[in-house]
Amino acid sequence: MERSRIAVAGASGLIGSALVRSLTADGHEVVRLVRRAPRGPDEVRWDPEGGRVDAAGLTGCEVVVNLAAAGVGDRRWTPEYKRVLRDSRVLGTAALAEAVASLPEPPRVFLNGSAIGFYGDTGERVADEEAPAGDGFLAGLCEEWEGAAAPAEEAGVRTVFLRTGLVVARGGGAWGRLFPLFRAGLGGRLGDGRQYWSYIALHDEVAAIRHLMDRDDLSGPVNLTAPRPLTNREITAAMGRVLHRPAVCAVPAGVLRAVLGEMAGDVLGSQRVVPRRLLESGFRFAFPGIEEAIRAAQ
Repeated sequence: MERSRIAVAGASGLIGSALVRSLTADGHEVVRLVRRAPRGPDEVRWDPEGGRVDAAGLTGCEVVVNLAAAGVGDRRWTPEYKRVLRDSRVLGTAALAEAVASLPEPPRVFLNGSAIGFYGDTGERVADEEAPAGDGFLAGLCEEWEGAAAPAEEAGVRTVFLRTGLVVARGGGAWGRLFPLFRAGLGGRLGDGRQYWSYIALHDEVAAIRHLMDRDDLSGPVNLTAPRPLTNREITAAMGRVLHRPAVCAVPAGVLRAVLGEMAGDVLGSQRVVPRRLLESGFRFAFPGIEEAIRAAQ
């Protein structure tokens, strides 16, 4: 992609900060959406929950990427926090999609965050982008999250939903919590360990987002996961091998339910999700295997 002006919401998060580093290293002009008063020409003010965006600051942007969202695993899912999870995704997406649609010259692509939680618990069944929405809080949330981008789609802007799996990274997200546990010798399977985890290396997540910026023939949902999902038991064993630590401290399902509440259903649930559209578009993973992804994250 030629050097472009690109807006990123959620630029301080795990994926957003890595994406911004990658784009700026290649000479792109990155505009960050911030909730405070802008400190320079590379920042644009927005209030996602309030539905306000300084749309004028998006003028000239060829690409808008929305990765802003409260962390699913940051807190127990109380009714209040579930509302935070929803508002940070749905209201923020709606505000940004409306701002994009209002521009005299809209961007050529709107890349909006989503998650493989869309599919719910797939069990042993392999799910690609053709699979229907699942049941449960996260599946419903993802449906609403993607639906909030309708103003951009209706304005004719190519819109892509980044249905991201578990990102293998040391600095944040679910995996950022696993690394210290395994290094301390406290890692192990969760529940019976037979549930599938669909993961992706942070490097490949960023590369896939950049790939989708350029693919004018791709819109709608795209799964951002490594090609071969593995069970929790297989992944924890790989963590133990790579980090040279035992992986024997299994956490019973009952303990997870007591500690995590409703969220335990998603931790213990199985998501065997594959990136069919990404592979068909010619994308090549740098770290397709779990041990490669873990080593790259250290």
